[in-house]
Amino acid sequence: MWGFLYYLGLSLGLACSTAQAKLCLSRQLKLNGDYILGGLFPFGIKEDGVLERTQPKGVLCTKFSALGLLWALAMKMAIEEINSSSALLPGVSLGYDLYDTCTLPMVTMKPSLLFMSRIGSRDIGAYCNYTQYLPRVVAVVGPHSSDLALITGKFFGFFLMPQVSYGASTDRLSNRELYPSFFRTIPSDRVQLQAIVDLLSLFNWNWVAAVGSDDEYGRQGLSIFSTLANSRSICIAHEGTLPLPRVQDSQDLGKVESILRQINQSSVKVVVLFSSEAAARNLFQYCIQTKVTPKVWVASDSWLVSEQVSRLPGIQRVGTILGFLLRSSPLPEFSDYVNQCLTQAANQTFCDTLGEAPPQSHDDVVGPQCPQCDDISHKDIESGLLHHQTFAAYAAAYSVAQALHLSLGCNASGCPSQNRIRPWELVSKMYDLRFSARSLTLQFDNSGNVDMPYDLKLWVWHSNKKLELLTVGSFQGGLKLNRSQIRWHGQSNEEPVSRCSRECEEGQVRRIKGFHSCCYDCTGCKAGTYMQNRDNLSCTACEHHQWSPDLSTQCFPRTIRFLAWGEPVVIALLLLLVLVMGLSLAALGLFCYHWASPVVRASGGNLSCFGLGCLTLVCLSVLQFPGRPSRVSCLAQQPLFHLTLTGCLSTLFLKSAEIFLASEFPGRAGRLRNWLHEPRAWLLVTLLLLMEGALCTWYLLAFPPFVMTDWQVLPREALIHCRVRSWFSFGTVHMVNVALAFLCFLGTFMVQSQAGRYNVARGITFAMLVYFITWISFVPLFANVHKLYQPAVQMAAILLCALGILATFYLPKCYLLLWESHLNTQEFFQSFLELGPWDRGKDQEGKAAKKESQ
Repeated sequence: MWGFLYYLGLSLGLACSTAQAKLCLSRQLKLNGDYILGGLFPFGIKEDGVLERTQPKGVLCTKFSALGLLWALAMKMAIEEINSSSALLPGVSLGYDLYDTCTLPMVTMKPSLLFMSRIGSRDIGAYCNYTQYLPRVVAVVGPHSSDLALITGKFFGFFLMPQVSYGASTDRLSNRELYPSFFRTIPSDRVQLQAIVDLLSLFNWNWVAAVGSDDEYGRQGLSIFSTLANSRSICIAHEGTLPLPRVQDSQDLGKVESILRQINQSSVKVVVLFSSEAAARNLFQYCIQTKVTPKVWVASDSWLVSEQVSRLPGIQRVGTILGFLLRSSPLPEFSDYVNQCLTQAANQTFCDTLGEAPPQSHDDVVGPQCPQCDDISHKDIESGLLHHQTFAAYAAAYSVAQALHLSLGCNASGCPSQNRIRPWELVSKMYDLRFSARSLTLQFDNSGNVDMPYDLKLWVWHSNKKLELLTVGSFQGGLKLNRSQIRWHGQSNEEPVSRCSRECEEGQVRRIKGFHSCCYDCTGCKAGTYMQNRDNLSCTACEHHQWSPDLSTQCFPRTIRFLAWGEPVVIALLLLLVLVMGLSLAALGLFCYHWASPVVRASGGNLSCFGLGCLTLVCLSVLQFPGRPSRVSCLAQQPLFHLTLTGCLSTLFLKSAEIFLASEFPGRAGRLRNWLHEPRAWLLVTLLLLMEGALCTWYLLAFPPFVMTDWQVLPREALIHCRVRSWFSFGTVHMVNVALAFLCFLGTFMVQSQAGRYNVARGITFAMLVYFITWISFVPLFANVHKLYQPAVQMAAILLCALGILATFYLPKCYLLLWESHLNTQEFFQSFLELGPWDRGKDQEGKAAKKESQ
C-alpha cells in the first residue's frame, strides 16, 4: 500500500515538474565503469529533408521516439542489476554510453567512430595490428535498424568489436565472413518467414500477394519469403515494394495505388505484408480510403503491435490481421524503473548531483545524447512499456556481461584476472555463448542468432473498439495452431480460401497453366499409372509387374493369366473336340467293321483307316494349347499337329494322284498304279512324314518357341503364353501340308463323275476346299485376336479343319454304309480306277459286241 502511494506521489511529482522545468534524463544515459558498453538507440526520428545535404555537417534530430528511449532504459536497468549483483562480475563495474542513431547512417557513424577511439581521446589510430588496441568501449549494443546494422556491422567487424543488436533481423547479418563480430538477441527474419510459410501451408493458401517496404528489412524479407514459399509450392501472384514515407510524393502514392489495384482485382485473398511500421501505415491509410476488399493480412512483427497502424480510423474494415510476435520474458518491474528514472530526472536535487556534462563527453563532436528526452512526460512513453523488443535490449547487456565473466575468469569471490580485456577477446567467448536473462536461457549459434519462440497473434476488436492481441498459436521449430480461436472477417466466420486452382481429387495430377505452378488443370491418371503424391505434375507409371485402374493412387500386383481350361471358349472347343473325335472314331470303327466292303476299298482300304487314325490324333493335338504353358507344351504344339495332319493328307494325296493319273493319263495308269497302292504306298506316306518331320525339327532347333510372360497386353494380369520366335518358320512348317492339299485339289477338282458310279474325287475336292478356307481365314483372325485367345483360334482352326475333312470325305461313306447299304456294291463303286486300263478296254469291247448283237 505504501509502495503504491510512493509511486503515485512520484508520478504526480513528475507531472507537476515536467510542466515547470526540463528534465535531466539525457544526463542519465552515461555511466562510468571499469568496462564501458556503447549503445546505439533511435532516440529521435529522421525528419523530412534531412537527407538533402550538400556538406558533411552534423545532423540533429528533434522528433522524439519513445521506443528508442525505453530500449535504452532497459539496457541501463540491466547494467545496474549486474553491477548490484555479485553473480556475474563481482568487483567489476560496467558503465554505458548511449547515443542517438536517428535511424540515419550519417548520425549513427559518429558515435560508432567515437566508440572505436582510444580511451581518453577522439582519435582512431592506423596500425598494422590492432591486437593491443584499447578503444573506449568493450562492446556495442545496437543499433535497432537492419539498414544501420549492415553499415556498423562491417565497421565494427574490422576491429572485431563485439556488437549485439536487439532489433536488426535481416538474414544478411548471419554471414560470418562479412560480419564476424555481430550478434543479436532476436532470431533472424528467416525464422519468422519460415513460420509465415508454415502458416500459409497449414491453411492451404498457395495463391498470395507479398508486399514489403522499400528498405533492407522489406527487400530482404521478400527475397527470403519468395525462396521459402517456392520450396513449399506457394505461388506469389503479386509482389511489390512500398516506398518509404516522404513529403507529398505523388509518385509514391501511385506505386501504392498500383499495388493495391493489382491485389484487389485478383483472386488473392491473403497478403503477406513484411514492412516497416511507417510503410504499413501508409498502405492501410490508402486501403481504408479506397475501400479495398477485406483480405487476410499476415503481418511482420515490425508493425503487428504498431499503434500507428492499429489507431487508424476504419482499420477494422481491412479484414483479418494476424502475425508472429517474438515471445520474451516479462519485465514486470520495468514500468516502475522507468517511472523512477523520470521522477529522478524531474528532481532538481538529483540532477544537481549529476552535474553538467564533463568536457570529455564529446557533445561537441556527436551532439547531445538525447536532447528530446528532457522534454517528455510519462504519457509520452507509457504506450511502449510492454513492447516485445524491450527484453531484447535488456538481454543484450547480459550477453556481454556473461562474455566478460568468462574472459575474466570470475567466480563467487571475484574476478581474479588483472589484465585488461580487449574487445576482440570477447568475440571468441560469445560464439555459442549460453547466458541467462530473467527466466530465459539463450544461446548464440554459429551465426550469432538466438533461438526464441514466436506467438501467433490475431487482432480481435471488441465492441468498444478496443484491440486485443489474441494468441492463437506458437512457433518454435514447428507451428502449433488453435483453429477454434481464430475469428475470420465476414459474418459467416468462414475460413478464407486463397488458391488459384481447386485442389485436385484423388488420382489426379496438376497440368500447369502459365508461369505459376499453383495455376493448373487437374488431369486424371489413366490405367497403368497412378498419383504418387499431390505435388506431382505427371502420373507415375506402375512397375511392369503391377497395374492400376483409372484415377488410382497406388499400384496393385498383377495376377497370372493364361487360356485356362475353364474358359467358356475352351469349354466350347472341348465339346467340339469330343464331337469331332467321336465322329472320327465312329467312322474308323465303321470302316474297320466293313473292311472288305466296296466303299472302304474304294476309299483306300488300309490307307483310309490310317488317315482316319491320323485325323483322330490331329484332334488330340489341340489339348496342348489350353492350360498354363510350359516349355514342353510350347515345343509340342506345332509338331504334333503338323505330323498327324501330314499323315492324313498323304493318304488323300495318294488317292487323288491315282484319280488324276487315271483321268488324264489312262494309258499309263496301270503301270503307275503299283506305286500308289500298297505296299509301295506306305513308302510314299513315310517319305512325306519324314519331310514334315525334318521341317518340324528345323523349326524346333532354329526357332524354338518359348514361354513368355507379357506384362503389358492385359490391363490387370500378366499373360503367360507361347511366343513364336519367327513367323516365317511358323509358316514354313505348314508348307508340306499346304502342298499336299493343293496337289489333292488340283488332281481332283476337274474329274467328272460317271453315271451310276460313285465319284471319290468329289469328296477330296471339298475336303481340300474346307482346308484352304479354314487356314486362309485363320491368318487375319489370328493376327487380330487378343493374345490371350490366340491359342483358342489355333484350336478352332485345327478342329474345323479336321471336321471339314471328316464331313466331306469320310462321313458320306459312313452314310452309305449305314443308310444306303444297297449302294455298297461292286458295280456302284466299279470304275476305271478299280479295273485298270486293260480291264477298261475289255469292258468297252464287251459293251460294243453287245450292241452289235442287238
